[in-house]
Amino acid sequence: MPTLGALHAGHRALLGRARRENRLVVASIFVNPLQFGPGEDLARYPRDLEADVLVCAAEGVDVVFAPPDAEMWPRPPVVRVTAGRLGELLEGERRPGHLDGVATVVAKLLHLVGPCRAYFGRKDAQQLALVRRMVADLGFDAEVVACPTVREPDGLALSSRNAYLAPRARAAAPALHAALAAAEAAWREGEDDPAALEGMTAARLAREPLIELEYARLVDAGTFERVARAAAGQVLALAARLEGARLIDNVVLGSDDAGGSPVTTG
Repeated sequence: MPTLGALHAGHRALLGRARRENRLVVASIFVNPLQFGPGEDLARYPRDLEADVLVCAAEGVDVVFAPPDAEMWPRPPVVRVTAGRLGELLEGERRPGHLDGVATVVAKLLHLVGPCRAYFGRKDAQQLALVRRMVADLGFDAEVVACPTVREPDGLALSSRNAYLAPRARAAAPALHAALAAAEAAWREGEDDPAALEGMTAARLAREPLIELEYARLVDAGTFERVARAAAGQVLALAARLEGARLIDNVVLGSDDAGGSPVTTG
């Protein structure tokens, strides 16, 4: 299970599933500089290796791989993996080079680990699509396992970047999922115009003055290209800024876990 660290209950859910399904569990903790662009939050990204190792131990992880930058990238890599067209859409458009950096580091981690199951959360839906396509296209001996998004009781998807939210931004943040859920409910009631569903999402978020919507788009789950008509299995994805924090979220139309899994304790 590859991670950037700052582990939370969402990571715990993935680690717990990996533990149940495998004899050996490896977790990586590495804030990969290749996937951060100029002016992004590489320097301030939350880091607490000691706490992360304790989380891994509690979840039964056998090996924690937490290399320093100089071990993972002894010199800037010249040969990299490109995300292709997937790297130009949505997150790729907003964060040029980001998905190339994700593909390159995941490829290296999969190579180091060898044949495996690799666990990813559905919250980062475009990253999940990218890894699935990379594994298929390049013949990695890996099974990509997608796990449901884990949410706070008020609907906010768990993310390490939630730590950036000031109190009033945190109070507004559940509107992201509420807007997505309302659009998904409209689809279930018969609305199949992608522009209408995207517009509903944007209109709901426009009522929150602290939320600056970057995009809300209905896309094919494999290619992340726009679709002509809404249908089950497609992804309604969004990205937004809330006073210095940039968050992403999505719902899959018709999915049983479209609402995500609530965070649990104990």
